[in-house]
Amino acid sequence: MKNILIVGCGDVMRRALPWLKQRARVLALARTADSAAELRRLGVTPIRADLDDRRSLRRLAGLATWVIHSAPPPDRGERDPRTQALAAALNQPRRAPGSLSRPRLRRFCYISTSGVYGDYQGEWVSEARPVQPTTARAKRRVDAEARVRALSRPLRRASFVVSRPTARLRGARARVSILRAPGIYAADRMPLARIERGDAVLRPEDDVFTNHIHADDLAHMVCLALFRARPGRVFNASDDSSLKMGDYFDRVADAFHLPRPPRVSRAEAALRLSPMTLSFMSESRRLQNARIKSELKLALRYPTVADALPQACALSAKRSLSI
Repeated sequence: MKNILIVGCGDVMRRALPWLKQRARVLALARTADSAAELRRLGVTPIRADLDDRRSLRRLAGLATWVIHSAPPPDRGERDPRTQALAAALNQPRRAPGSLSRPRLRRFCYISTSGVYGDYQGEWVSEARPVQPTTARAKRRVDAEARVRALSRPLRRASFVVSRPTARLRGARARVSILRAPGIYAADRMPLARIERGDAVLRPEDDVFTNHIHADDLAHMVCLALFRARPGRVFNASDDSSLKMGDYFDRVADAFHLPRPPRVSRAEAALRLSPMTLSFMSESRRLQNARIKSELKLALRYPTVADALPQACALSAKRSLSI
């Protein structure tokens, strides 16, 4: 049975565990004893390591042939040293006495962000469009994608004699895939706190298109990409929604019988909202998602945000009754 290593076993990847555990032995990085204990309860083998401690990553060489990387970069700078350290550790061949050193990594799936595209002023964006990151947050992800792509390059050729003097073995290539995910939501991940606070959104003439994916669909997409993606493929991990940001919050507010957020001009938003929130309001694009359907054969469980709202409302009502 193959080993699959998860780096960053958060909410999305925990949703993928039932599917993965039926097909492989699943391991996951754990920074603390508490997180290791929780992973064991989920039927996952914990590996004590920390992406910010390069020495702790040495044990990863040859540990798993397939890897899923969903850990975020640090929150500052324009590079991702965590992915750099992970890639370096995975690229180290496992050595056995008296045998040829060979790399063990075969497949690698990375969850990136659609923020790498930057602002396309509401245009439809396919995976063929160039990245044009404008924020440090997006630039860190572009750097991480480059580190990940490097895993697909063959290592230095090694020569050895097998049955003929001319036989040679080249370093194996990892089959790398990248999922560019937009805003992730779920029944228990709705922006209710923001709506209840009355945070403003842009008026229609200033508003931007946003993109969404349900956490369950993203989890399934990761699994399919790991097993089915062709080498070096990038996927827009988005649903079929075509919503402006304000319309998204309006739909959630209406479903939960909450007041709709106030609409303001861009100038007024600059005075009322945080720089982080404003950065999301400065980019507009609509992601084309045909590739996840044609190549991964993914059937979205929640094609649009509207399809997920009844479940979200039912969960909220259930929690209210249990209080």
